[in-house]
Amino acid sequence: MNPYLDLDVSEWKLQTKNLIEKHPVSTEFISRSVLNVWKDILETKIGKKAKIGVDIFPSPQMTGTLIHELLPLEFEGIKPEGWRKERYSFDKDIVCLKDDFFSIEIKCSSSKNKIYGNRSYAQQPSDKKKSKDGYYIAINFEKFSKDKEEPSQVTMIRFGWLNQTDWIGQEKNTGQQASLSKESETHKLLEIFPVDRTKQVEIQMRLF
Repeated sequence: MNPYLDLDVSEWKLQTKNLIEKHPVSTEFISRSVLNVWKDILETKIGKKAKIGVDIFPSPQMTGTLIHELLPLEFEGIKPEGWRKERYSFDKDIVCLKDDFFSIEIKCSSSKNKIYGNRSYAQQPSDKKKSKDGYYIAINFEKFSKDKEEPSQVTMIRFGWLNQTDWIGQEKNTGQQASLSKESETHKLLEIFPVDRTKQVEIQMRLF
């Protein structure tokens, strides 16, 4: 399904807003859930003493994996739709049990404002794999580093709808990454945190 079919690029942002309003989970819940997950990650200890961001510094890939594992758990208690995390190859990262139309993919990146997928996102879809069309939560965060004095933070959360055709594979055959076209990233993923960047620190401090 492509809800942007036959629409001019100038109409994409309004269509994205309509799709977000149609979704049963609010943008406020999504933002709060992502920040709660980030708080949990910062409070996690490995063994008896090793604390993430203080003693150990996961790579961006490892951090993204933690978010992928924890964020669906924030959704599981929502009623009446019912949600669960991915179980099968054709599942989205967060599955809506009542209506798969509302299921969600999660994308994370330590880039300032970009997200990426693997090369398969820019290839022809397979019936045995998950659809690349649908709702996406895009999360940008600061990577963990021993050189940082302050805790790493979530810098931006976006929500919206992407289609498989929005992804562009790397030109080299050996490239394993896919990125979004500028138009898609600008008009089909809308920023939901921080809505007001001056309040970003205030919002995150309330969680700690």
